[in-house]
Amino acid sequence: MTHPILYGVPFSQPVRAVMWLLILKRMPFEMVLINPGSKGDNGSRSAAYLEKNPGGTIPCLEEPDTGFTLGEAHAIMTYLANSNGWTDVYPDDYRLRARVDWYLNYHHRNVRDASLGLVAPKIRKDLDIPTMVQESARRNLTAALTVLDTGWLKDRQFLVGEHVTLADLAAYVEIGQLQSQFTNVFDFTPFPNVDRWLKDMTQIEGHDDVHVVLAELGDISEQAPSMDNIRNANRRALQALKAKLAEIGEG
Repeated sequence: MTHPILYGVPFSQPVRAVMWLLILKRMPFEMVLINPGSKGDNGSRSAAYLEKNPGGTIPCLEEPDTGFTLGEAHAIMTYLANSNGWTDVYPDDYRLRARVDWYLNYHHRNVRDASLGLVAPKIRKDLDIPTMVQESARRNLTAALTVLDTGWLKDRQFLVGEHVTLADLAAYVEIGQLQSQFTNVFDFTPFPNVDRWLKDMTQIEGHDDVHVVLAELGDISEQAPSMDNIRNANRRALQALKAKLAEIGEG
C-alpha cells in the first residue's frame, strides 16, 4: 500500500495541523511542497494541482492507490480519524464528537481569521494590510481567547475533556504560533487557562517536529522575514519532517 501524500508547506497553519495528526498517530506519509497562490509547476494554482483540489488551497491529501483527493484541513483530519478508527482524537461518543465538531466550526471565523490578521501583516509587508484590519483581528482574537479561557478551558485540560483531540491540534497551530518562542506577536498573560493549555500542548508528541518552520523564523514582531528566509525555513522544516518520518517508518 502506497503512503498518502500531503500537499502544502509547513508554514501553513492548516497544513501543520494535518502533519501533527499524522505524526501523532505515527502514520507514514509523503510531503510534497506546494507554493500557495503560484501558477508554476509546484504551485497551488497550477493545472495539475487544481485537478486534485479545484479550490487551489492547501493542504490537500491524496491516496495514490485509489486516486482519492481531499482538501480543507478539518475535512482531512476527520476523514483520517474516521477511516483509521482514531477514536482517541475524534471520540466515538457522539456527544464528545459533537463538541469537537463544534470547535472545528467555531474555529474558522474566530480563531483562524484573527490569528492570520496578526501574522500576515508581519510576514507580507508588501500586502500593506490596513491598520484597521490588523486592529480588528486583534480584537477578534482577544474575544475568541476570552471564550476559550472562560469556557472551553475553564474546567478542562484540553478543549474537549482531558485528552487531546482534533480540536486542540487545529486550535494550537493558529494560537500557538503567536507565542514568544515563535513569532512573538501576542501576549497571553491575560488568559491563564489558554496559557496553561499552550504549555501542555508543547508536550504532545509531534509538537516540535511540526513547528520547526516557526522555530527557524523566530521573532517577527519587529522585523519581517524575507521571502528567502521563509522558503529556507520551509525547506529545513521539510528536512526535519523527512527525518521524523524515517523514524516512524523504522518503528
